[in-house]
Amino acid sequence: MVGSGAARAEPAHPAVDTEHLFGFITGTDVGMPGEVELESETLVRSGKQSGRYTTFSQRAAIEHVPRENLRLEFAAIGVHNEISSVGGLDDLRHTEFQGLSFEARYRLIDRQQAGYGLTLLAEPHWARIDEASGQRATVYGAGLAILADKELIRDRLIGAFNLLYEPETVQSRVTSAWSHEAVLGIGGGLMAQLWPGFLAGVESRYLRAYESMGPSNFSGHALFVGPTLYYRPSEHWRITASWSLQVAGRAVDEPGSALDLVNFSRHQARLRVGYHF
Repeated sequence: MVGSGAARAEPAHPAVDTEHLFGFITGTDVGMPGEVELESETLVRSGKQSGRYTTFSQRAAIEHVPRENLRLEFAAIGVHNEISSVGGLDDLRHTEFQGLSFEARYRLIDRQQAGYGLTLLAEPHWARIDEASGQRATVYGAGLAILADKELIRDRLIGAFNLLYEPETVQSRVTSAWSHEAVLGIGGGLMAQLWPGFLAGVESRYLRAYESMGPSNFSGHALFVGPTLYYRPSEHWRITASWSLQVAGRAVDEPGSALDLVNFSRHQARLRVGYHF
């Protein structure tokens, strides 16, 4: 019989790439050597203990993979602040160029080969606008992270875990006073591929704020939870949309509150659109 010995082909599914899959946490993939991408990222934070508080951060970045396991990114950032009647913050409404950042990721363990991935991330940055208050300042900081992920069901379900450390040194342009702060945290997420190129899931982060460069002078903590959607409409384009809600927390300055709206906002939303050459 013709074809009686032929094996029946299995339906093909594209491999899950975690490089841009999540919204507020990060996967371990870094792309293929020689890749170049452009990315637009919009981050919105809103909600404080009183008044009106909304900040829009717009980031334009170029990403490049110069060699295997190494990914580099350069970005320019603009910010729009709308703050009114918020305790401890001056009223303001302005749009400014905020600063510059450089990010490097180096993959230590490739998930496709070992079954799980492990990557180190470093993101030094400079800013001329304080992120939380919207005031003019000189800010030097870094985002440092250990990234891990694993496919729980091949090409269908993936989990990721991040360990975060974000120190900053800030000099006010009004008083010239220097201050130090840091955020330590852990984050995790699950993303399921509902059909090729479209994934949905949930992310959670627990963050602790300090008025120092290390784990001393604790000032508050917060737990964020929210959904994430990822869509790849074509070979060149990708879209990631996330919303994160503070569901628990406490600020040292407001011990009776069930949330920390001093160090963190109530809502955070992020939209990333990328184009791959």
